[in-house]
Amino acid sequence: MDIRNLTGSIVALVTPFSADGSIDFDALARLVDWHLDQGTDAILTLGTTGESSTMTHEEDERVVAFVVERVGGRIPVIAGSGSNCTQTMLEKSLAFQRLGTDGLLLIAPYYNKSNEEGIYRHFATVADAVDIPCILYNIPGRCGCGVSVANVERLSRHPNVMGIKEASGSMDFAMSIAHLVSDDFRMYSGEDALTVPLMAIGASGTISVWADVQPALVHEMCAAALAGDFARASSIQIAGLPLIRALFSEVNPIPVKEALAQMGMLDLAYRAPLAPMADATRAHLSHVLKEAGLLA
Repeated sequence: MDIRNLTGSIVALVTPFSADGSIDFDALARLVDWHLDQGTDAILTLGTTGESSTMTHEEDERVVAFVVERVGGRIPVIAGSGSNCTQTMLEKSLAFQRLGTDGLLLIAPYYNKSNEEGIYRHFATVADAVDIPCILYNIPGRCGCGVSVANVERLSRHPNVMGIKEASGSMDFAMSIAHLVSDDFRMYSGEDALTVPLMAIGASGTISVWADVQPALVHEMCAAALAGDFARASSIQIAGLPLIRALFSEVNPIPVKEALAQMGMLDLAYRAPLAPMADATRAHLSHVLKEAGLLA
């Protein structure tokens, strides 16, 4: 499936685990089916929200294969193949391509950081080797480094780089790369609280944690913005801010998995070093979920 024209709500899907720590494929099937039913426009698996950094390569491949098969070509599936080791990211990217994923999300080299040329080569190495579109992932708060404007400009010219997930939280940075947005290079919001502002300057949609719990609403918000109805899109964005803030009241994906567990979508289980929420933030999240009509 060609995803170069992909717009709308792309869910950054959680990876459900069982109490024994194994992947809960029954829960994963329920989540995929729910997103198909709720109008989610595409699924990202193995992103930050999917706890991919705590999974083995074999588990990564099993999850990608399962999601691709379960979706069955009805919407695009993107896989997060990122690593701070360029060779590992290349190997994972080629494996996910063989498994049938429609695109790849490539993160900057966290911890290592590298210099400008090294960060460019980190992305270009994969883009040169694969035959499916790649989305850059700029999240300096997680990585300790970002993708500079100069490197975004340089990489945007690569035929296999279709866009960027912009999660710096900086409207200044987003506006600095907005001139690159075109049918050949798209921007996606990686900050749930800034999706509509980013779409107002040309973003094509969002890669969203919020969509894990309110998929139909996030789809509606993006559809309204894409149709030019920013009054409707803004009203959804503003009304959703209490829930968005609660979903990031502790490090992602701790709160969103807690929310999904309270909603009965999965059993609550994390991979270390993640741990359950503190009592105060859990209570606040429960309150906000009730206010949003997601809990009785």
